Amino acid sequence: MLQATHTCKRKGAPTLDTHDTHGSRETHEHHGNRVEDFRLVTGAGTYAADWRVPGHSMRMPSIAIAAMLAAALPVDAAEVQSYPSRSVRVLVGLAPGGGTDTVGRVMTQKLSDVFGQSFVVDNRPSAGGNVAGELAARAAPDGYTLIIVTPTHVVNPSLYKDLRYDAIKDFAGIVRIVDAQYFLSVANTLPVSSLSELLALARSGGKPLSYASSGIGSANHLSGELFKSMAGINLVHVPYKGGAPALNALISGEVAVSFTSSAAIPHAKAGRIKTIAVTGRKRTPIAPNVPTIGEAGVPGYEVVGWYGMAAPAKTPRRRRPGL
Repeated sequence: MLQATHTCKRKGAPTLDTHDTHGSRETHEHHGNRVEDFRLVTGAGTYAADWRVPGHSMRMPSIAIAAMLAAALPVDAAEVQSYPSRSVRVLVGLAPGGGTDTVGRVMTQKLSDVFGQSFVVDNRPSAGGNVAGELAARAAPDGYTLIIVTPTHVVNPSLYKDLRYDAIKDFAGIVRIVDAQYFLSVANTLPVSSLSELLALARSGGKPLSYASSGIGSANHLSGELFKSMAGINLVHVPYKGGAPALNALISGEVAVSFTSSAAIPHAKAGRIKTIAVTGRKRTPIAPNVPTIGEAGVPGYEVVGWYGMAAPAKTPRRRRPGL
């Protein structure tokens, strides 16, 4: 079975892995996007990024997330009572409305509810998330600046020579909050309704089809490149500044194909696009009639991304929303 991993070890950081998980199932709605089945992982040891994670579309803990985080880390009682004493900024390196933004907003709402202080999303959609990454890396390590991280965070150092921060050394991992597979969707203007038809069209020798992503080095960009390689087809990559702009381009017919977050499902149900496959090893409960890419025509294909939360490297453990 195909596996793509990138593991970054940081002594003393919380474990962002797929073992010893605990959490609960629940469904959230954010701007029409269905966010379901998140999984919380806490502990101490390795900061890991594993793309071949079994599971459903998204997993997230219940409102007890903050209490669970607090229980996982040794903290000073007086510090817990005083933090946070003002609003906390949570950086998101992509545009509003996409999967990363949705995860960030669900998290900030939960944290605001539990701590009684505002946790506010600050979108900085530029340079593949590097602007948000640099802001977080350079922020005061006081617990009042956090960042939502994705596979892009650990991929960017291999793509950008002028990266002005260290993706590992400049950050302290807090928690891996989401495992999410992606949805292969096509524009209504494309005369296909299944993966086999898409492959036949792409192999027909005509003009290469375009596919949208949320940015260079993003998980859905690399999903597309892996798909091209394994299927033996040619697609032209068109990067956008987030999942929402990429999805809008697909809906309008500006691009032919995209590997989207679950934000695509309401649009597929409304007939605005056609979702023809999912990238995981198993079908997802939120779209049980949609086959996996592996079963529909590209055996062995499997990609599942992740979302996590981090803070500047020197942020005290007692200030990582238990943090």
